[in-house]
Amino acid sequence: MKNQLLHTPEGVRDIYNSECKKKQTLQDRLRKAMESYGYQIIQTPTFEFFDIFGKEIGTTPAKELYKFFDREGNTLVLRPDITPSIARAAAMYFGEGDMPLRFYYMGNTFINNSSYQGRLKENTQLGSELIGDNSVDADAEMISMAVECLLASGLKEFQLSVGHADFFMGLMEAAGVEDEAVSEFRELIANKNFFGVQEAVSKLDMEENLRELFHMLGGFYFSIDEMAKARSLAVNYPKVLSAIVRLEELHKVLKIYGIEKYVSYEIGMVNNYQYYTGIIFAGYTFGSGEPILKGGRYDRLLCCFGKDAPAIGFAVVVDQLMAALSRQRIEQSLPCQGEVIVYAKERLHEAVTAAARLRKAGKNVELIRMDSFHAGAYDAEYAKRNHRGKVTVLE
Repeated sequence: MKNQLLHTPEGVRDIYNSECKKKQTLQDRLRKAMESYGYQIIQTPTFEFFDIFGKEIGTTPAKELYKFFDREGNTLVLRPDITPSIARAAAMYFGEGDMPLRFYYMGNTFINNSSYQGRLKENTQLGSELIGDNSVDADAEMISMAVECLLASGLKEFQLSVGHADFFMGLMEAAGVEDEAVSEFRELIANKNFFGVQEAVSKLDMEENLRELFHMLGGFYFSIDEMAKARSLAVNYPKVLSAIVRLEELHKVLKIYGIEKYVSYEIGMVNNYQYYTGIIFAGYTFGSGEPILKGGRYDRLLCCFGKDAPAIGFAVVVDQLMAALSRQRIEQSLPCQGEVIVYAKERLHEAVTAAARLRKAGKNVELIRMDSFHAGAYDAEYAKRNHRGKVTVLE
C-alpha cells in the first residue's frame, strides 16, 4: 500500500518543472491565436449529468465514461468531451440576438480507455466553437484558425485532413445499408482498413455509379479534379452531392485565406463522435500516431438541449501536440522569469526589502536562505536550469 501511494493510476501522469512550463507556454500561444479571431473564454464544469454525454448525444460509449453518484442519486460523469457542455451552456444562457457566439475553452477530459491501448486517460484540450453560423465561411474560419494554432505551436509540417460526414452517411442510405453494417463500415474506415472497406463493398448490390463512390471511401488526398468526378457520379444521390459541393465551396474560401497547402481532402472521412453533421477535419503531423487536432460541424447537437442552432468547432489535444513537438525536436523557448536572491541569515531584512521592491516593479523573485540551498549551487547554472534571469547573493 505504501508503494502504491507513490504512483499515479494507469493512464494519468504528473507534469512538472520545465515540461509543465512548456505546456503552459504552448497553451498561451494557442489561446492568443484563438483570441486573435475574436473568440472569448468560456469555462464549463469538469463533471456533468450522465445525459449530457449519453447515447442520444453521440459522444463517448458509456463503458468508457468515468461515472459516479451524487448524494441525491443522480448519475454524474467526468467530461470525456467539452463540446456537449458548451452546447448546453449556449442553449441555457444565450438567445437569437446573441448569435453568432465565438467561444474558446481549455480543460481536461477523461476517457476510460482500455489499458492495452496505451493512451492517456486524462488529456488537456484547448478548443473553440462558433455557434449560430451555418455558412461555408464559418467552416473556413474554423479551419483557418486551426492552421494558425498549429503554426503558433511551432509546427511547420502538418496536414489537416478534411471530409464531410454526409458523404459517408449519404452512401449508406443510398445503398440501404443496415445500422449494424454502418457501424462496421465506420470502424473499418476509422482504422484505415481500406482493404476491409473494399471487401465489404464487393458484397453489396448497387448500381455502378454508387459503387464507384463507395470505392472513394478509402481515398486520401482527393484533388479538386477528383472531387469534380465524384460530383458527376453523385447527381442521383442528393445527400452525397450536397457534401461534395460543400467541400468544393470550402476549397475556394480556403484559397482566399491562403492556407490550402495545409489542407488535404479525405472525402470519406468519419469520426467517432456521432453528432457531427457536416464538414469534419483532423490534424496530423510526424511523431504522433493520433490526431493532434479534431473538429467538425454539429448543426443538430444544440437541439438536444432545446435550441436549434448550427455550430462548428475543433479541439487541439495539447498532450498529443506536446509529444509531436518533442519528437520533432522543436524546442519551445522558455522566457527567463524573474530573479533569485540567495541570502545569509543575518541579511534577511535586506533580502525581503529588495524582493518587495522588485515584485512591485512586476518582477518574479525567489528568496532562498543560504543554509537551505543544496550544495551551495547558487550560480548562473541554477538560474539557467530554473529559467531565472539573475541570481543575487547576499552573504
